[in-house]
Amino acid sequence: MVELKTQDDLECRDESHSEHLCYLISQGFHLSDEQEFRALIGKPRFACRRCSRVANSGKNLCVPYDL
Repeated sequence: MVELKTQDDLECRDESHSEHLCYLISQGFHLSDEQEFRALIGKPRFACRRCSRVANSGKNLCVPYDL
């Protein structure tokens, strides 16, 4: 399996950016707590307009939209 490496989204000014997937992945969260990471993305209902990641909740994305 190929590991995707991304940088933190420097353009996001949301005060809760530390909860966004782009930030979490840049910090290695998907590797250090794989089970919790899977819980965030297991039943995606939203996608991010910036990074195209999917999540169960829009609060975990910079610019979410409904799937």
